[in-house]
Amino acid sequence: MKIKYFNIWIVISLVFLQACQDKKDSNVDTTNASTDLELPDRPNILWLVTEDMGAYIPPFGDNTVATPNLSKLANEGVIYPNLYSTSGVCAPSRAAIATGMYPSSIGANHMRTNSNMDKTGLPAYEAVPPSEVKMISEWFRKAGYYCTNNYKTDYQFKAPVTAWDESSPYAHWRNRKDNQPFFSVINFTETHESGLFEPYGFREIETRHYHSGNKDYKWKNFGESHAKNRKTEEETTIHLPKDTKFKIPPYLVDNKVTQRDFWKLYNNIAEMDSQVGAVLKQLEEDGLLENTIIFFYGDHGGPLPREKRLIYDSGLNTPMIIRFPKKSQAGKKDNQLISFVDFAPTLLSLIGEEPKSYMQGQAFLGEYKTKERDYIHAAADRFDGETDAIRAVRDKQFKYIRNYRPEQGYYLPIEYRERIPAMQELLRLRDEGQLNEYQKQWFRESKPREELFDCSVDPDELNNLAENPDYKEKLIELSAEMDRWLNEIEDVPNFEERQLVNRLWSGKDSKPKTLEPIVISENGKVSISCETEGASIGYKIIKEGKTPKSWMVYQNPIELSAGEKILVQAHRIGFVPSKTVEFN
Repeated sequence: MKIKYFNIWIVISLVFLQACQDKKDSNVDTTNASTDLELPDRPNILWLVTEDMGAYIPPFGDNTVATPNLSKLANEGVIYPNLYSTSGVCAPSRAAIATGMYPSSIGANHMRTNSNMDKTGLPAYEAVPPSEVKMISEWFRKAGYYCTNNYKTDYQFKAPVTAWDESSPYAHWRNRKDNQPFFSVINFTETHESGLFEPYGFREIETRHYHSGNKDYKWKNFGESHAKNRKTEEETTIHLPKDTKFKIPPYLVDNKVTQRDFWKLYNNIAEMDSQVGAVLKQLEEDGLLENTIIFFYGDHGGPLPREKRLIYDSGLNTPMIIRFPKKSQAGKKDNQLISFVDFAPTLLSLIGEEPKSYMQGQAFLGEYKTKERDYIHAAADRFDGETDAIRAVRDKQFKYIRNYRPEQGYYLPIEYRERIPAMQELLRLRDEGQLNEYQKQWFRESKPREELFDCSVDPDELNNLAENPDYKEKLIELSAEMDRWLNEIEDVPNFEERQLVNRLWSGKDSKPKTLEPIVISENGKVSISCETEGASIGYKIIKEGKTPKSWMVYQNPIELSAGEKILVQAHRIGFVPSKTVEFN
């Protein structure tokens, strides 16, 4: 009898413990927490985008420096720990964000397409997406939204005049028409890799976020180089004690130089957090908080050596927080895999519009939300003047990397990165033969063709399992998934860049040009067209000699009053824009 009662007690105890665990998980870690959302029909959307940002903030488990504004945003919203960029660097990643397409499918995979031509010997060129592709902001403008960008672009192509109502240091939702819904992007550059350079100091220009919308404000040193517009170190706000001891990842050297760079990194994050707070305060002051979906995320992973530009998780994974109106799903965590190519279709889904058929991502929120993705994908090609060809695929646990130039070492001598003191220390100690086995991996003269990492136990991706027979099935699975993906997006890794330019330009010797728009007046209305397939058409109506600053997106014939003129420009992404045509 005692044994019987004892067994019953065990069962009851296990059920109780499981119930407690289920309750705990439901409050903290719901795999798809943002499923049942009640959203306004036409919500405002605010993007707060910082640069070079790993999961270095308290909502994602790193309590090194306080970020009160981001922590509050996370407490009132949902955190997404499994967001991955499509590249470990900004311009290709921003191309994916803007279009919903993988950079290597549209010629946006090389960093950057319109510079470093002295090293590559190539002409400056731009990514050329399929003719039907528009920037996500243009689709929003067509839907009646006021769209602003403050103020970084860097899409691997020149944005058409139809992309934004305003893209400038003054761009702000406050400049829209009364009650017009908005999509506003505010970029924070304080956490950028260059924030680790010497001499160290904050950029004076960053105060713009406290004055956005005020066009009478004049910034010091606006338009000058990063070095010239920095505050000195003595003028820089100290958010974190300088004697703080930091945990250094095993691929970096733990010494005074690296410790100082980590202090800079976290101090910059705290400064960025204060700027985020200033923008959120403006939103609340305007009474817009509960009608706005707020996104916070980084443009790729961290800024440190062996992070930025690489497609290990340290270069791809960036934290995301989304606050929904009325704090819906507040305090939850959504563990689904999300790629940057998912942003464009998700934004359309959130305003009740079906994602465009050309988009290679999928909606993870809203009316057209799809099944959770099984994999994310990434690529690395040219960075400045140095070229490699690497592709990656990851599920929730494992990362598979395929190196298309195994005879070439990992490390690329990129001058910009070598301005970071911690990078200089790695090179110095490499030359002196003082690096340990983990630190030396990056400097191997060749690399395996295939790599496989169990990221759950090896988050720094230092233990390659590709030759381990215990993981053969996983290797085969992820390799097959990579082949499927490459075929689907028509990506040819290691495709010679000169050939890429030739393909983008359809075999011609110069960048394709958008034809001049055709303007026709009939029955009191002006119709506009362009014979360049896929060209966006922008126009301005000049009234009483006054020309508006913003270009409107042409959709339907326009009525002009007597004495009015119209300016028209056509532009297909990746092409040279047309000349501006004036019509009376």
